[in-house]
Amino acid sequence: MADKYSLPKGERLSWKRHIDLLFAKGQSFVAYPLRIVYLQTDIPMTSPVSMMISVPKKKIKKAVGRNRIKRQVREAYRLRKYELLQTRIEKNKPLLLAFLYLDKDILPTPTMDKAMDKAIRILRNKE
Repeated sequence: MADKYSLPKGERLSWKRHIDLLFAKGQSFVAYPLRIVYLQTDIPMTSPVSMMISVPKKKIKKAVGRNRIKRQVREAYRLRKYELLQTRIEKNKPLLLAFLYLDKDILPTPTMDKAMDKAIRILRNKE
């Protein structure tokens, strides 16, 4: 049960080749304040879903703010990822995900939770 809510290294997107592929061929949608870029691949991976979070320095100047936003997004994803993982395992196609923050201000956690709910719901219904 504890593994269900963890976010191990294998579920984090860190390989530059995969990141470049995601942004070159991926599709996107907005669940404000997040823009989600996703790509369904045939590449064998250790996890059915790999994700990354990006907060632009141009919009959030201080590292403290960027880190707080990343923590909020990571926590919202971690609590809801199980639904997405189940559909990915059934389809047997790995998914690459990037969460890009769009707002200029640090928003409260409930707003981030609503955005993540919407994003996970949309991703489950895609393909």
